[in-house]
Amino acid sequence: MRITLGVTGGVAAYKAAELVRRLQQDAFTVQVVMTRGAREFITPLTFAALSGQEVITDLFAESSGEANLESAIEHIAVAQRTDLLLVAPATADVIAKFARGIADDFLTTLYLASTAPVVVAPAMNVNMWNHPATQENVEILRSRGVKIVDPDEGYLACGMIGAGRLAGQAAIVAAVHGSLHAVRDLSGESILVTAGPTRENVDPVRYLTNRSSGKMGYAVAEAAARRGAHVILVSGPTSLEAPAGVERIDVRTADEMQRAVLDKVSNCSIAIFAAAVSDYRPAEPNGQKIKRNKESFTLSLESTPDILASVASNKGERFFVGFAAETDHVAENARKKLASKNADLIVANDVTAEGAGFDHDTNIVTLFARDGGDLALPRMSKSEVAQRILDEVVRLRSSSRTAQRSAV
Repeated sequence: MRITLGVTGGVAAYKAAELVRRLQQDAFTVQVVMTRGAREFITPLTFAALSGQEVITDLFAESSGEANLESAIEHIAVAQRTDLLLVAPATADVIAKFARGIADDFLTTLYLASTAPVVVAPAMNVNMWNHPATQENVEILRSRGVKIVDPDEGYLACGMIGAGRLAGQAAIVAAVHGSLHAVRDLSGESILVTAGPTRENVDPVRYLTNRSSGKMGYAVAEAAARRGAHVILVSGPTSLEAPAGVERIDVRTADEMQRAVLDKVSNCSIAIFAAAVSDYRPAEPNGQKIKRNKESFTLSLESTPDILASVASNKGERFFVGFAAETDHVAENARKKLASKNADLIVANDVTAEGAGFDHDTNIVTLFARDGGDLALPRMSKSEVAQRILDEVVRLRSSSRTAQRSAV
């Protein structure tokens, strides 16, 4: 397998040479990409000699005084042939560029062009690592599925003591293997995921909706696909891109979402209802824009279809997961929904809590299962929450099947 190793401009750049050897011992082919800053600490010749591969240093290489046309698209070729992108050491600068989508050199452009797993091992001054900007950027990357190998604590080159040292080779290599050989415990499963808000027309220019960004549902869809499932994502309006390998169906209203779910759910073994469906819609939407010609007016509302309840009443052997976004009495409301919706698992959270709910890359949830085994999770990225939800789905289905076999 081929690993692209990005080396950035920090004192720990020399340790990347040792890392090349360690990766080769595990039969990886290593292609090194160096930033301009990295070349201030170690030469490309060192990596070329160790890896036996050409070292890429510039986005636009020059030949005979003119830009080399092949080099202009080399980042695409490297992106297509790499199985994993590893950046070690990763400076605060490159982490920020990755998080914000800045592509101003070969490495940052490669990151945007690649769909391979990404492992980032930061190394920097302790104050730079602890700075809110760096921590925010790290959380953004984590929420996108990037594996962060946290730096070690100890004596730093700057003379300070604290977190910031490049993690040890063993930790970095373990992260590489973990990302390349992720668990595929959902292979053969077909999973339906709903995500995002719905919009209910008031008139041609106005609609009722909610604050859902779709991030949680999309994180679940991506995690399920990475674990081997065929994933059908029924999505309300969002600005998010469909995860790689996921079949996406775009809908707008609650009725459209219900029709899409009913059309697909019978062929799925698991359904995860993460969408924030509008509970109400205008009873009689106006065909023309409502004019502002009086101080107030009354909008008559009617309930939208309860999608989870409508399909869970006849779910058979399928496993259903519902979500409960609450502002009070979270546990009580979640347990009521677990029973009334005929769900197998409810993912509940208090959307008023800091770092949870809408508009965040993190979430704080509790999983409520039929067996009474409530699982409270601390604040973590939505990608990590998605993995924990799927872990619980796998556990509960396995326990149910074991119980059924014992009964027979």
